[in-house]
Amino acid sequence: MVTRTVDLRSDTVTKPTEAMRAAMANAEVDDDVLSYDPSALRLETEMAKVTGKEAALFVPSGTMGNLVSVLVHCNIRGSEVILGNNSHIHIYENGGISTIGGVHPRTVKNNDDGTMDIDLIEAAIRDPRGEIVYPTTRLICLENTQANCGGRCLSVEYTDKVGELAKKHGLRLHIDGARIFNASIALGVPVHRLLQAADSASVCLSKGVGAPVGSVIVGSKSFIAKARILRKTLGGGMRQVGILCAAALVALHENVPKLGDDHKKAKMLAEGLNQIKGLRLNVAAVETNIIFFDVVEGAKITAEKLCKNLEQHGILVMQESLVRIRVVLHHQISESDVQYTLSCFKQALAGRVQEENGN
Repeated sequence: MVTRTVDLRSDTVTKPTEAMRAAMANAEVDDDVLSYDPSALRLETEMAKVTGKEAALFVPSGTMGNLVSVLVHCNIRGSEVILGNNSHIHIYENGGISTIGGVHPRTVKNNDDGTMDIDLIEAAIRDPRGEIVYPTTRLICLENTQANCGGRCLSVEYTDKVGELAKKHGLRLHIDGARIFNASIALGVPVHRLLQAADSASVCLSKGVGAPVGSVIVGSKSFIAKARILRKTLGGGMRQVGILCAAALVALHENVPKLGDDHKKAKMLAEGLNQIKGLRLNVAAVETNIIFFDVVEGAKITAEKLCKNLEQHGILVMQESLVRIRVVLHHQISESDVQYTLSCFKQALAGRVQEENGN
């Protein structure tokens, strides 16, 4: 019988704190589709200030936030966006920019550190002289932190260079900042500086920040005015949404300062996993709250069986492939949880080896 649960599947699994629930119960609300919800306006005003942009808009999800942003910038069907081959927009958002927006993705290889080579981005920009046969490049998208690369942080210097390249070619730059607060804490750089080169950004409130629902997109006033219309078109215009925004405001104030602790616990867990025979990972690549590791050949246990074994002990992780597993730390994981997790990993691998040897 499982008596303890340590949920490391994602930082989206957190439960609202008592302070969040109280804020939701007492939230001041009105109709947000009519732009009158005071709690939504407070959240949007604060997020605009934190990100250094003119305006902000609450949306139900990060997927909708990215979709709306891409469609505002690529408002002509057949437009093309340059983005990482390992990016969330390209892999995990149902191909929405294409199926809904008629926007063509042109991928550039993500390096292990989450970046794309600047010269490869530039080489991917279509020559306007070939518009009779090519899509028209209108947008570049970056992701910070880059989740599929292990939560790697994009530096200010790199982002600025991509921004300069975009301006040189008359393009826009959107940053998928689902975990931009993690990047800010890890790099010691304010969020507004990390987003300075961007024309728009999406910021998830229900990942590391720990709110129950929602994301915010930020940009110029004209960008947000267009985004508000598209949000309604896509079914994202909600009424008394201040109930959700109130929880998000609490999450921003309560949990952003804790992100550094999440990163320390992730490094602690990574270092411990790296000591276990049968597992392989790059500890130096763990910069924020995401860890990827492989079950090596010869470990005498598969990733699938390892995940099932861990689940029997209340440890929930995400299997990514036949050999790869992902774990994500968040504010509801304690140091004690990390130690318990490591002990369960050790027992699972050692126990399996003993079983195989016994046969």
